[in-house]
Amino acid sequence: MAKTNVNNAKENKVRSTSSVGSFVKSPDLVRLRAGVDRPMLIIIIVLLCFGSVMVFSASYAYAYDKTGDSYFYIRKQIVFLLIGSAAMIAIINLSIDFIRRMTVPFYIFSAALLAVVPVVGLAEGQAVRWLNIGPISLQPSEIMKPALVMILALYMQNHQSEITDYRHFWSSSKYGIFYPAIFVIIACGLVMAENHFSGTIIMFMIAMVVIFCGGARLFWFGLGGGIFMTAVFAVIMFTDYARQRIDIWLNPQNYDALDETWQTTQGLYAIGSGGFFGVGLGNSKQKHMFVSQPQNDFIFSIVCEELGFIGALCVIGLFIAFVLRGLHIAKRAPDTYSSLVAVGIVSHVAIQAILNMAVVTNSIPNTGISLPFFSYGGSSLSVLMAEMGVLLAISRYSYQQK
Repeated sequence: MAKTNVNNAKENKVRSTSSVGSFVKSPDLVRLRAGVDRPMLIIIIVLLCFGSVMVFSASYAYAYDKTGDSYFYIRKQIVFLLIGSAAMIAIINLSIDFIRRMTVPFYIFSAALLAVVPVVGLAEGQAVRWLNIGPISLQPSEIMKPALVMILALYMQNHQSEITDYRHFWSSSKYGIFYPAIFVIIACGLVMAENHFSGTIIMFMIAMVVIFCGGARLFWFGLGGGIFMTAVFAVIMFTDYARQRIDIWLNPQNYDALDETWQTTQGLYAIGSGGFFGVGLGNSKQKHMFVSQPQNDFIFSIVCEELGFIGALCVIGLFIAFVLRGLHIAKRAPDTYSSLVAVGIVSHVAIQAILNMAVVTNSIPNTGISLPFFSYGGSSLSVLMAEMGVLLAISRYSYQQK
């Protein structure tokens, strides 16, 4: 009888920590530890390979003009890819308990890096986003994205009972919105101090997904989101270069097509000239010093030009497959922390991909947003692959029906 009571207590404990919004575990479950989720691993490998091919195709003309070496960017991208692969493999073999224990130090470390960027960081246009640490250049805002996801997931798990106790309105609101908002405000405030508005918005959107899936009240969720977006918009309106970008988007006819609207216009020319099947891999004309730095934020326009509508659909389809498989992993994760981390990582990739494509198609104002797995970059690619390591590590621990 005592043994039965112990088993029931363990099962109740599992159930109490395994409910994340719609990610509710069945009561008849058994926890497994096995290999990584193979479909997700295959999707990640295909995205990385596809992205690397497009980085080379998009960059070789620009690289030759700027450095005299057509392989300059793809060579560095491969190095970043190898570093990221090593990080991903190492993290895959970590236990969820270890990852959970490292969450608080990781968040503090990320916040500390962000805090020193305005003081000693390197400027990129109007924004100061980069740190040089010896021979390594990194963008701390990229590190904060997974750190914020992890700290919110840890908080939501530790206070799951208070958050989901909807009988007490103020208590559930306090634990579900106001306290986790402290972590979000710190992260977004530090990124905002870099004049990195797109990064601030992306980070906030990722945080809202995690908080919502953690069981926060919809009323406060909507109110908090509205207040934040209003505050960001107000700051943008009082920042000259950010306000100008919005005006360029709304009134392009008032600006010089050879200057302020050049990149957007050339990107649209690339997309339009691709047609249904594209001009062929490697045959883009717009990458020959028309689209500015085509290997970075506007690489999707080169995909559309060279591979056409079909190629664009393939890219979008891969991201949809990534999201669906990621949510499958989140649903089968062993606890609230793991589920929310998986949801946060998936939402990071999805949100950034959607916003990048929106910028390239001129659906939103032009701002620096990279396309995950495709855009050239060191710290962004390495951190992204480390996130994939966390996601695949979570997939090793799952629940199956008995």
